[in-house]
Amino acid sequence: MRGMRLHKPAPIDAAPLTMERCPVPQPREGEVLVRVQACGICRTDLHVIEGELPTHRLPLIPGHQVVGTVEALGPGAKRFREGDRVGIAWLRHTCGVCPYCEKGDENLCPNAKFTGYDEDGGFAELAMVDEGFAYRLPESLNPVGVAPLLCAGIIGYRALKRAAVKPGCRLGLYGFGSSAHIAIQVARYWGCRVHVMTREPRHQELALRLGATSAAGSDAMPPEPLDSAILFAPAGDLVPKALQALDAGGTLAVAGIYLSQIPPLDYQRHLFHEKTLCSVTANTREDGEALLRLAGEIPIVPRTQTFPFTEANTALQMLKHDRIEGSGVLIL
Repeated sequence: MRGMRLHKPAPIDAAPLTMERCPVPQPREGEVLVRVQACGICRTDLHVIEGELPTHRLPLIPGHQVVGTVEALGPGAKRFREGDRVGIAWLRHTCGVCPYCEKGDENLCPNAKFTGYDEDGGFAELAMVDEGFAYRLPESLNPVGVAPLLCAGIIGYRALKRAAVKPGCRLGLYGFGSSAHIAIQVARYWGCRVHVMTREPRHQELALRLGATSAAGSDAMPPEPLDSAILFAPAGDLVPKALQALDAGGTLAVAGIYLSQIPPLDYQRHLFHEKTLCSVTANTREDGEALLRLAGEIPIVPRTQTFPFTEANTALQMLKHDRIEGSGVLIL
């Protein structure tokens, strides 16, 4: 099979992914082999490729928003049949027996494994996954449209939960990339007033088209105090600004897997009056199932820009430099 492989972390502008002929993966006990139709690109892919996250495996095929059809079943795999459409997301394995797994917080499992990080992902013609961590997808869904839901959508949904977003609340979104442009569709469905702070004018325009009450630069203060806020941009210097924008009792959720240094906080200005600062760590499978159900109800329509999978370097360069509106998707 063909796959876009990383041999050594490097800046994406150096085009470190190379198209190679790779051995066809053989599904192990309880796994399924998936023929990839589409794979979304994500800032987490950038953090892996550029070495901002510790290296877990090399060489590596990145990609963790995978849509495809079941090509083959490993020994004991019974959940799917050949030809079924499935999705593969970031979370691909948990131990099931640690205290976190037992209380339903499998996203915090210390033995968790992740697609396109611990195991090869979807920037390839074929990918494998434990059948228990694959999502069943209707045949009617467009693979390009559903791919961004498998990470950007799921993380956006979990971030809304972690930020204590309630129907009709005043919500601030800092950064307006793939996750945020899906999260705003959920928030508007819940009747929230959404204020977007993002540096790119065209991302501000997209936010307004998707129903934002206001959209301004990333340093701007929203026009009203916020009940909840989500930081999607990996910029720690925005944390004090977002906390200052919260009303008393408000919550800020930081949704990235990587964040630059947070500057010192002033207790009175940023945290007093029972403001809450929390992080978002991966997701549970329950989050994924809930988001996919909600996506059909609303319905969520991601804005996508497609690229041949062999142009993964170019697509990720555009993502890094904020030249993609919505979500980038590699197609095979």
